[in-house]
Amino acid sequence: MEDIVCPLDWRYGSKEMRSLFSKEGVLRKRVLVEIALLKALNKIGLAKEDDIKKVEEVSYTIKPEEVDDLENKIGHDVMAMVTLLAERSSDAGRFVHFGATSYDIVDTAYALIFRDAIEILQKKLIKIIEILIELSKKYKDTVMVGRTHGQHAVPITLGFKFGNYVYEFSRSLERLIEVRKRVIKGKMSGAVGTMAAWGEKGLEVEKYVMEYLKLSPHEISTQIAPRDGFAELISVLAILASQSDRFALDVRELMRPEINELAEGVEGRLGSSTMPQKENPVTSEKISGLAKVARSFVMAELENIPLWHERDLTNSSSERIIISHQFLIVDEILDSMLSLLNSLKINIENIRRNLGITNGQIMAESLMINLTLKGMNRHEAHRYVSKLTEKVKQTGKSLLEVCLEDQIISSYFSNDELKNILDVYKYLGSYDKLIDRAINYAKGVISTFESK
Repeated sequence: MEDIVCPLDWRYGSKEMRSLFSKEGVLRKRVLVEIALLKALNKIGLAKEDDIKKVEEVSYTIKPEEVDDLENKIGHDVMAMVTLLAERSSDAGRFVHFGATSYDIVDTAYALIFRDAIEILQKKLIKIIEILIELSKKYKDTVMVGRTHGQHAVPITLGFKFGNYVYEFSRSLERLIEVRKRVIKGKMSGAVGTMAAWGEKGLEVEKYVMEYLKLSPHEISTQIAPRDGFAELISVLAILASQSDRFALDVRELMRPEINELAEGVEGRLGSSTMPQKENPVTSEKISGLAKVARSFVMAELENIPLWHERDLTNSSSERIIISHQFLIVDEILDSMLSLLNSLKINIENIRRNLGITNGQIMAESLMINLTLKGMNRHEAHRYVSKLTEKVKQTGKSLLEVCLEDQIISSYFSNDELKNILDVYKYLGSYDKLIDRAINYAKGVISTFESK
């Protein structure tokens, strides 16, 4: 047995996704395209139906190892497959690959793989969005600290935090829906894209191939399908990975013992080989780590857009790594996201505790806004409230206590008004409507996917 080198072969990615990009999976899709070409050639009066049946029968006997062995001798993977298919079919294989170039087969097979692979990701992404919607609803009114720059800013709700992820992941679902129309396209146009080998029948050949495979064709191409679509796809997947990274980073930060508002909830998992007390956010860290790799593939695929003239071979070797690895990595990230969301621990007590650790300074903006509404210039209000928060830090008193003792503040507000202004539960703006709007947006995107 050969040594397995790549972790994607045994550690990351679902069996379903791995099978699409396995040697067997790729071979079957490429053979399917060759069969589609034969059926198209039959439509224009060349290949015979009995010959096509013979080729179809023998196609199942061809193994990836055989293709590899022949490729090692002739130096061309597609030609190795074509040779085996034609020779094993004897005279019936006369028209195998007739008029086609290698990337008619490769890129059209990619389109078929992309169709299945994107479908897998979309279904998992919808599950993630649906869980986030439920979390948004459940914790809609759970007030917590809103943080910017890692510092306490103003109050939000946990449901509002989840609502932002509902929206962001919905946008990725939208991107996946959109990118399909630019990458799930077949290419059957010959050596440089002109269809010259089929004479005046080129467009007919293309039409019949695409009908059989249930694909639409690229409007025009060189020897290969335009790589801008591939670069877009890899970028879209990297964005999805990065959004997952953002969520994972939130969990990692909020899982710190001194914060402890959210946590990964995996029972029996060891946190450290030497420190028994540790509970590490390993799922979140895996997501963040894999997202780094996903982002790195974007630049490499962008480099595959500029090729010499009607094409060179520099895209081929890199895409053997980029495409399969990107899909498997993102597939693993989405599975990890589902695991994380389904086991997420939420510590309500600590959420409430952390609201008060700055002694009410989190409500400084509310005080400034209300001073401005009472007649003080906004910049003056900002400066004055800043001085009050410094007094909070120096004395250890709450902002409410400092304000009640301050003559200027007391001249503007009654005690009851101040309590209302500095109440964290009363400074949430339109949070509930914004959550609902994000959820409705997500439902609209999901509906678009389900209607296709």
